[in-house]
Amino acid sequence: MEGALILSADAQRPLHGMQVIELAHIMAGPVCGLMLADMGADVVKVEKIAGGDDSRRMLPPDINGESAAFMMVNRNKRGIAVDLKKPEGKDVVRRLIASADCVIENFRHDTMRKLGLDYETLKTINPGLIYCEISGFGRSGPYAQRGGFDLIAQGMSGLMSITGESADRPPVKVGAPITDITAGILAAMGCAAAYAQKLQTGQGQRVDTSLFEAGIVQTYWQSAIGFATGDAPGPLGSAHPLNAPYQAFRTQDGWITVGAANQTNWIRLLDVLQADELADDERFLDNAGRMANLDALQAVLSGYFAQRTTAQWCEAFARAGLPAGPVLDIQEMHRDEHALAREMIVETDHPVAGKVQGIGAPVKFHESVPLASRPAPMFGQHTREVLAELGMDEAQIHELIEDKCVAAGGFSALPGV
Repeated sequence: MEGALILSADAQRPLHGMQVIELAHIMAGPVCGLMLADMGADVVKVEKIAGGDDSRRMLPPDINGESAAFMMVNRNKRGIAVDLKKPEGKDVVRRLIASADCVIENFRHDTMRKLGLDYETLKTINPGLIYCEISGFGRSGPYAQRGGFDLIAQGMSGLMSITGESADRPPVKVGAPITDITAGILAAMGCAAAYAQKLQTGQGQRVDTSLFEAGIVQTYWQSAIGFATGDAPGPLGSAHPLNAPYQAFRTQDGWITVGAANQTNWIRLLDVLQADELADDERFLDNAGRMANLDALQAVLSGYFAQRTTAQWCEAFARAGLPAGPVLDIQEMHRDEHALAREMIVETDHPVAGKVQGIGAPVKFHESVPLASRPAPMFGQHTREVLAELGMDEAQIHELIEDKCVAAGGFSALPGV
């Protein structure tokens, strides 16, 4: 793709030297692994036999038969395939973990204990192990044994009650799986913090977060209102619960978002709109008045915004120093010059899918740059390589493959699917 950044693997990255075993699937756990891998950790993704990560079967969309969803969140990782139901398979994973810094898992409560891969068991072979658990509701509390998905977490965290156009319409979830993604990011932050402590003390620990908590932390402003007033804020469409005007408005040819959320920007907005008469309107004299009369404010301002195109308003607001921007669709965002300049659209070379675009690392390190250098692994692509690093010879590896304890070779079509 023209303008996309093609990156190499040469530069040192912040987490270079950190060894991570990812026993995770679908999204929250793999996002955590992606964040760590982008920052330089050696992340080995362990997939089940048969079938691998369930996101391999999230089709369509696909690129030459490869799941676009799987490739999006599994780049920069090495992949092996192991049958955890077989003692030899579990032994392979234990040997991997014995020398690892961190394990990531996002299975249901008690799954890892039944496999003999829980923290209490593994810390006996690796006292310095960081054991990261991502679940629906965390590993403690009355909901600990419940399964959880993004939809359920959005509902129970309060997010769905504040998303949508108005309280008299059905509840709406955030379009993106925000609790999955946020839980993965929070987990990566926890792993990095625990790794920093380990480098000082040599001791590992459990890191525990959940989709439920990932949803709750998105409600800072609304929770502040709730704590202060005793009321539960409801949905406001694109508007802000504390400041106005701060929302999307329809223009002549589309939509624009405008952040006139303080008095200085309110005056700038009126200057650009040439709506000086609103400066003396008693309903809108200050932010408290604008919030109290939000419906009237929206109606009045909508008439002004409908007079010009989105591009015309954006240009005028940029000259005035007022924060504003168009509402882009996903494809428009992918082509946006600033997204490209910030290296948020990257490419990797996949052996089957070819040039694969992805979302770049969202944190920039100016002395050591996160890189998208390795495409998502094929099924079992790095099994031989990783087992050899454990000290196994070719005969031992061949025996494990023959006994179907592991799978190797980088399959495109998954066996048993």
